[in-house]
Amino acid sequence: MTRFCSIFSQLLQLFPRVEFQRAVVATKAERHARGFTCWGQFVAMLFCQLAGAHSLREISYGLRSCEGKLSHLGIDAPSRTTLSYANAHRPWQLYEQVFYQMLARCREVAGARTRFRFKNKLVSLDASVIELCATMFAWAKFRRTKGAVKLHCQLDHRGYLPTMVVITDGKQHDLVVARQQRFETGTILVMDRGYIDYAWLASLDADGVFFVTRMKDNTAYEVIERRPVPERGPVVADELIVLTGPKTQTKYEWGRPLRRVEVWLPEEERTLVFLTNHLELGPTTIARIYKDRWQIELFFKALKQTLRVKTFVGTSANALHTQVWTALIALLILKYLQFKAHQSWSFSNLAALLRMNLFVYRDLWTWLDAPYTAPPRPPLPQQGVLALG
Repeated sequence: MTRFCSIFSQLLQLFPRVEFQRAVVATKAERHARGFTCWGQFVAMLFCQLAGAHSLREISYGLRSCEGKLSHLGIDAPSRTTLSYANAHRPWQLYEQVFYQMLARCREVAGARTRFRFKNKLVSLDASVIELCATMFAWAKFRRTKGAVKLHCQLDHRGYLPTMVVITDGKQHDLVVARQQRFETGTILVMDRGYIDYAWLASLDADGVFFVTRMKDNTAYEVIERRPVPERGPVVADELIVLTGPKTQTKYEWGRPLRRVEVWLPEEERTLVFLTNHLELGPTTIARIYKDRWQIELFFKALKQTLRVKTFVGTSANALHTQVWTALIALLILKYLQFKAHQSWSFSNLAALLRMNLFVYRDLWTWLDAPYTAPPRPPLPQQGVLALG
């Protein structure tokens, strides 16, 4: 009979030790280390995310309770103080590199299919605040009585994978991080009104990048062309405009046309107005592109509700970054399993059932397609027959 190691051990096989050690050397993460390796820290923090541990004590005792099953993981259960010291002092950049290694594997199995027929790369850009206690996280400046960090993310709609993540303090404006990003020519960038800066939009247009966003209510413009709209459907208006405001003209070149698409939502009884520099796609497609931006909101929701990014096992900046990056790695693991499974899994159900079966000895890929089926029983040993004579 074929024997398997635990499901947790099979998940760790997604991270080749040679690649991991290369990242350790590149970030000098084990400099002055004694005994407790970076691999042991990574396994412990990944256990924190996948098992739902709330504290260092739960991580340490949870691994210690499975001591007989840790030999195939290549670690010993760390003490609370050892893990706390490692999280506070070993560079979090190691886990950032491991995240991008796992992202490359997810892209290999995600495929190139999207909900749209156009071949342009579609990317969402957004940020989410993770609130912290101001007394415990004094370094995380946000408000007078609250601390926070901000998670800036770029989501590729081919597989809905986070392709860029930046963690800043809570006061950092979204546009500061957005201006530092570079996008391929032909990319369609979808974002909310918080990213509207006409100088930046003009630079995107000059680089051949398309954008779709909501139009601000106080935007001054002049209609230069009205296009026909479908007789049936939610589109109310499709117009080519130029900006006429005194400040916007200096930022966005006068005479450079933009497109204004107005859509009526009967279920919500309100009108949405979109602004884009893509002049060829149909108005309904423009509306659908912005609607698909909701996937980045679902990404943040899944990260916060399913993984440990709201309660932290360390209060230093390095420990927080380490925990957030391991949460993002755990999210990629779950996405990878969704891509590989023949059964349709919801993200929350997969995370919950995986939490219950981390140290079960079953083939991961068989369990993934038949999680509610009992594993085959091993054959009973043949009983010898006593010969009389």
